[in-house]
Order: sequence, then structure tokens, then C-alpha cells
Amino acid sequence: MRVTKFEHATLTIVDTGKTLVIDPGSFTAPLGELEGVVGIVITHEHPDHWTADHLDRILGTFPGIPIFAPEGVAKVAVDYDITLVHPGDVIELDPFRLEFFGGKHAVIHESIPVVDNVGVLVNDEFYYPGDSYAVPEGRSVKLLASPVGAPWLKIGEAMDFVLAVAPRRVFGTHDMTLSVAGRDMGRARLAWAAEQGGGELVALNPGEGTDI
Repeated sequence: MRVTKFEHATLTIVDTGKTLVIDPGSFTAPLGELEGVVGIVITHEHPDHWTADHLDRILGTFPGIPIFAPEGVAKVAVDYDITLVHPGDVIELDPFRLEFFGGKHAVIHESIPVVDNVGVLVNDEFYYPGDSYAVPEGRSVKLLASPVGAPWLKIGEAMDFVLAVAPRRVFGTHDMTLSVAGRDMGRARLAWAAEQGGGELVALNPGEGTDI
């Protein structure tokens, strides 16, 4: 199984020639040629995690594939057939097993509504929390995508998140709002947190991937 990071929060996961797309949002360039897309996961409704242009482009090539997302996405993406998912749900999407966690976006500010958000565990090995610090309790995570830069993010809380998950490997995501210096500083903090549990950082830039 290969996980590839794109700009900001967009990820693809490829296994046996089939692809899962996660959070194709507004800070991400068109993904280009994709292989065998079988589904899309959108963690929440904010535009940096999904756009109509991205969905139309993917669905134009792979019509009829399911889009899994929480209720908040369905309310704003009214032109799309959204399959609702909630924390605790498990979806079998050959060759992917998707398990969902969390439920709410991290708090940005008391003046800004807290929206629905789900984290997703793929094949019991790869975990991405969306815009949250939701921990997949009781799961042994081989690869973690940890947000490293956001209006809601404090780097110490991101470090605590990595400490709680204790993955074998971690890479930083949700990073287009950062300078190169800020991104690298955040990566270094995530590396330290991973090392406390015997893990390590994988430094992925857009278009780069790693195998599980």
C-alpha cells in the first residue's frame, strides 16, 4: 500500500492498482492521471479539503464512485451523492477497509462554528485525523499523517497527538499555510514526538509517497 502526499491536506492511497483519494481541496493542484479510483473520503466541509472542481474532475474519469463524508459535507455539497459516515463506522471498499473516528473539527475560535469532522483509519495501518486530534484508540498505527500547520493548530498539541497515537512513522500534512522554515520546524517537533514511542519522521513533499 502506497500513501502519497499532495499539497496541503490531499492524499492518495494505492493498493493492488486501486486508489482512494482523501481531501482533494482548494490548496491542491489538479491531481493529474489517477489509477483505478474506487472512492473519495472528505473529512469535513472546509474548502481546503474539498472543491467541486476536484470532485468533477475525478468523477468525470471514474463516474459513480462513492464519496464518504460526514453530514456537514452533505449539506454543502448538495450536487453530489454523499455517503454519510460517522465515528465508529466501518466501510469495506475493496481493497480498502475504512474505519472512522472523532466527530468534530478542532476549535478555531469561539466565534467560529465547530463543524463535523471524521478521522479515517485505512486497512488498520494508515491514519489521518482530518482537522482534529482524534486518536484511534486501541489501534496500532504504522503510518500517521499529522497536521502541522493551521489556524487551529498549536504545535505542542500536535506533538501530544503524535505522542498519543505513537505511530511507527509520521509525516506532516496540512502545511500550505506555513513558510518553509515553519514547516521544517513543525516537522522537527513531530519527529521528536514520534521518536518517544520508537517511531520516526518521514519528510514528504507534494508528490512524494511512502509504502506501508
